[in-house]
Amino acid sequence: MDMTAFFTMSYGLYVVSATAGDERAGCVINTATQVTAEPPRLMVAVHKDNCTARVIREAGTFTVTAIDQTADMPYIGNFGFRTSDTYNKFEKYEVAESATGDAYSPEHACAVFACRLADTVDVSTHYLFIGDVVEAERLSDEPPLTYAYYHSTLKGKTPPKASSYQG
Repeated sequence: MDMTAFFTMSYGLYVVSATAGDERAGCVINTATQVTAEPPRLMVAVHKDNCTARVIREAGTFTVTAIDQTADMPYIGNFGFRTSDTYNKFEKYEVAESATGDAYSPEHACAVFACRLADTVDVSTHYLFIGDVVEAERLSDEPPLTYAYYHSTLKGKTPPKASSYQG
């Protein structure tokens, strides 16, 4: 199988976050998709071993921010290459609260979507979380950060827990 065929698939970069009690978690993902318009629903894929997956399941909500092209590698690394279990990812950046009560950072984000968890699908290494969007807002007119831009311009790497990782 030619695994490089998957490189032609179009992706964006997003931060998915959730808050359960005093615990806040978030991680960078490259798989977020609108799956229906009526009702408005999003689907995100999160690795089962991520702290964020556990917090989403506990909270029953999640918030997705679409990262924009103003993001730099320190921002992406902060949310993408550390674990919320041992590191406060929200400490260095502005924090807001979505309509579902989840913490998120509006910095370097062009849109935010607050979701109530509607369904969870186990797809081996990842969970697909399907959420009913209860609030959506454009945060800026900056273009969204695509995975192609992340690789070609920012020279970013794909971490092992990404849904598109190829070892």
